[in-house]
Amino acid sequence: MRYILSILLTVFAVVSLHATTLRRDTVPDDEEDPYYLLCGQADAAIKDGKFDEAAARLIDAMSVRPDSPQNILLLSNLGMVYSYMGRDSLALATLDEALRRAPSMRTVLSNRAHVLLNMGRDSEAMRDFTAVIASDSLNTDARFYHGTISLYNGDLQSAEKDFQVLESVAPDATDTAIALSTLYSMTGRDKEAIPYLKKVISIEPSPIYYSTLAGCFLSLQELSNASEIIGEALKKYPNDPELYYYRAMLNRDRYRLDEAKADAQKAVKLGLSPAKASSLFRKDNNKH
Repeated sequence: MRYILSILLTVFAVVSLHATTLRRDTVPDDEEDPYYLLCGQADAAIKDGKFDEAAARLIDAMSVRPDSPQNILLLSNLGMVYSYMGRDSLALATLDEALRRAPSMRTVLSNRAHVLLNMGRDSEAMRDFTAVIASDSLNTDARFYHGTISLYNGDLQSAEKDFQVLESVAPDATDTAIALSTLYSMTGRDKEAIPYLKKVISIEPSPIYYSTLAGCFLSLQELSNASEIIGEALKKYPNDPELYYYRAMLNRDRYRLDEAKADAQKAVKLGLSPAKASSLFRKDNNKH
């Protein structure tokens, strides 16, 4: 599960910083409010990927107006900036402080859930995503991750419920296509998975989605389609072991055993488990 979830966290920018630009209080036209100036500088630094600078400006802004209720949002952003810097423990402590001040703020709960997920603390992340859903049942981000974690934990009923909400609220969203393609491919509904996988690949052509799509075609014995998608994928990712694994499967099913074994060996050299490669040629997996 960790591999799939890490892919989802890195391929898609699902954890987004909520804008630190805040509504200005009434100030004289000829004066600049340092609080908002610093917030604007933090925004610009975040957009440029200058996270050290962004963190410093957010801290400066909060020190200018330490009692501002809007600092909860700045703390939430600061926590995510720390996470992007690879400082997840500090990120978590910062988000915990924001939640101490505003225990039910969905933005902060969602951000903390993502940090916990990034730290491999899935059960704690689930609690936060559950809390977000309890206060906003149509929150697509929480539904996506709650459903995905449920699916990989074997809780198919919860995953189906979450993904039904996604399909209803955001039918054209990339996350919905990812969710449904994962659900259908993992539960043997390969034909239903295919259109969603094609959509995901058209937006984000990651090798894991190419491999999953190839696997669906192979399960349905649509060998020409499998060959086409594997060929397209290998042009983009010539050193991906899973793609060679699926090409080995394809060649095996085409009775090209020498080519299949060569592909399996190539996949192992690129990092595939030797046990997984050899399983292609066991009697129960080999129709020859």
